[in-house]
Amino acid sequence: MRLLLAPVLVSLTLQPAVGQQAAQTPILPPLDPWTGESERLIASPDDPWLTPSEATGLVATPSYEETVAWLHRLAEASADLEMISIGKSGEWRDIWMVVAAQGGATTPMEVGHNGRPTLLAYAGIHSGEIDGKDAGLMLLRDLTAGRRLQLLNDVNFLFIPILNVDGHERSSPYGRINQRGPSEMGWRTNRRNLNLNRDFSKLETPEVQALVATIDAWSPDLYLDLHVTDGADYQYDITFGYNGPHGWSPAIASWLDGSYTPRVTAALDHMGHVPGPLAFGANGRDMEEGNVEWTAPIRFSNGYADARHTAGVLLENHSLKPYKRRVLGTYVFLEASLRALIDSGSALRAAADRDRHARPDSLPLAFGATQATPPMVMFKGIGSELLDSEISGGEVVRWTGEPYEREIPLIVLSRPSEVASRPAAYYIPASWSDIARKLAMHGIVVERVHTGRSVEADMYRLPEAAIQPDAFEGRVLVTPGSIQTERRDLWLAPGSYVVSTDQDLGDLVMLLLEPRSPDSFFQWGYFLEVLQQTEYVEDYVMEPTARKMLEEDPRLREEFETRLAADSTFAASPQQRLAFFYERTPFFDEEWRLYPVGRTP
Repeated sequence: MRLLLAPVLVSLTLQPAVGQQAAQTPILPPLDPWTGESERLIASPDDPWLTPSEATGLVATPSYEETVAWLHRLAEASADLEMISIGKSGEWRDIWMVVAAQGGATTPMEVGHNGRPTLLAYAGIHSGEIDGKDAGLMLLRDLTAGRRLQLLNDVNFLFIPILNVDGHERSSPYGRINQRGPSEMGWRTNRRNLNLNRDFSKLETPEVQALVATIDAWSPDLYLDLHVTDGADYQYDITFGYNGPHGWSPAIASWLDGSYTPRVTAALDHMGHVPGPLAFGANGRDMEEGNVEWTAPIRFSNGYADARHTAGVLLENHSLKPYKRRVLGTYVFLEASLRALIDSGSALRAAADRDRHARPDSLPLAFGATQATPPMVMFKGIGSELLDSEISGGEVVRWTGEPYEREIPLIVLSRPSEVASRPAAYYIPASWSDIARKLAMHGIVVERVHTGRSVEADMYRLPEAAIQPDAFEGRVLVTPGSIQTERRDLWLAPGSYVVSTDQDLGDLVMLLLEPRSPDSFFQWGYFLEVLQQTEYVEDYVMEPTARKMLEEDPRLREEFETRLAADSTFAASPQQRLAFFYERTPFFDEEWRLYPVGRTP
């Protein structure tokens, strides 16, 4: 036994050592030196409010405890700062938010009553992508003890330095193989292995539950989700974007296009950075075949913002640029966002009001590529070549470090691929109270029925709904297939729920409750029970019943014989053949594959 086990034990101990040696090899693409005006933002080494990251030359990032301790010290020294825990993580760490408001504020009411526009920014939703935390600490210092004191005269700043606090503490030098710093970084997912930026529709993580409750309570005019990219190499160091005017908040998107983006882009340019659009290569490898301009669904922060008619911007710093450059670019991005709200926050509020009060007759549920030939846009890329790999057996991209600027296709995903008409309301039976509770967690108004009544409702039958074979984000997904609509009398027992779409979050209601919506509760697998057959029939009962049915109905006989001739699997299965008849009897479950949520016709 020992002789058999020894080789296995040796190989297991050697493999990590070999991997560690390879990890020390500089394999990332070539990098040009960079200097920029934003380097002037770094505090001097003798500054009493030097941030922990600045103390390392913006090479390392502090731990959760070090970050919180530094922020508590700053808040104690400033009347304009308050530290508030917005919730607890799975490992029971506080998720801290800093409220920066002139004169101090500890409640949403206090912030709301001061009349200033409010910016919310959060870092570390993917905690290996932590640039925003260190940029935010520098900015908070300058807002209260440095060169930006005047800004809080005209704007409020809510800052969550680390959202994924548990993933942040799973820190090591080996967090992200394709990212230049910091020297140690946290993990992408939380300790349940859930990606927080896939949770905005289903709200299953305590971290995103706390964030959404904060958005609902504090009503920021604009929120920023601070990330770092994966993927291709290019010249841009700071990229950002949002859903466009074709989405669910066209007035807000127009403000972002016309007022916000030009100001932020100009500020980044002025400070020596290279701002650009979100970059997602069409072939998943490089940018040669074009950039994909997506419309984010509501599982993502920016798609969720669009659906709830709040301005939301996704920042993606370029992972292959040095940490120092990325942190400084994020500082400029945050400051420019504050100044954009100071300059035109009233216009943004007016735009948000228009979107919130719109009640379109129909709503796009999902978006695909337009059919037209994609337009060509100028792109600042980095050259690459494809090499044959004897390791993978396929082609691998190698980045040359050579900059180029040329036109590439822009593939815009803006064409509605699924659309639903707008009902006046949805009806949720009392037995599905978990769905009503989840809607309420979003801030959606849900009415409880106290007296039973019958309503005429449209209901969906889903004969082709299929459960996907692989788990995703802790759920089992369901594809709806074809959908049939049935007009039915729906009994609402006491304790049932009515959800009106005539509310500010009415569009979000539809995106969560329409089964064809990619981020609906149905597609996330919250209605698996309706796909399960629970009653059954014995052969000794069904066989003579089927014989009698054939005798009485010549059309049924013809249908049965045609199916036998056309479907060999059906013909060879006694169970399927008897089920053919059982499904046509009044004993069969009429609610099988019937989506239990009704809609007002």
